[in-house]
Amino acid sequence: MNVTEPQDEDRGQVGIGTLIIFIAMVLVAAVAAGVLINTAGMLEAKASDTSTDAQSQVSNHIVAVSATGEVNANGTGVDKVNLTLMQAAGAGDIDLSKASFEWVSDSAAVTLSSDDSAVSLINMSGDSNTTLNDRSDRIRVSIDVTDDQVEGTYLPEGEQAMLQIVDQSGAKTLYGVNVPQSISDEEYVVV
Repeated sequence: MNVTEPQDEDRGQVGIGTLIIFIAMVLVAAVAAGVLINTAGMLEAKASDTSTDAQSQVSNHIVAVSATGEVNANGTGVDKVNLTLMQAAGAGDIDLSKASFEWVSDSAAVTLSSDDSAVSLINMSGDSNTTLNDRSDRIRVSIDVTDDQVEGTYLPEGEQAMLQIVDQSGAKTLYGVNVPQSISDEEYVVV
């Protein structure tokens, strides 16, 4: 039996073809790894942003220290609602000038900002700062119910409304406004 040995030239060509295929596979794997690393980095950044936003929405709450209503001249309802606000425990800085104020009653549903004529922010320390920086800060938010943007008239005895404050982080604070059934000769009533 006569066996012919392969020529050295044939072996070299097979080796070069294998080498080319190997290099192509390494390049494809490198490109795929680069895409996976880039995608993982973007997902990590989005997850970090989402968790920061979620923490702010959970922790940046506002507490209503007091709530009063200014009784109208007839003594039959409330013209203005005043809420004195402070930071909740663990909350970060809350800039009320960037907050929205959502008023909902039987006759109105509006979203207001601090720029609207129906809303006024008053820092109880006397300066013009509208940011709650620490728990000792107090800011009064006044909603003029008689303003055409809100009710257009006073809130009568026995009526109810809801005021939701949404701060710059998206945290929501809800307060129920309840005008007493009978208002005597009071200037202010607790709402």
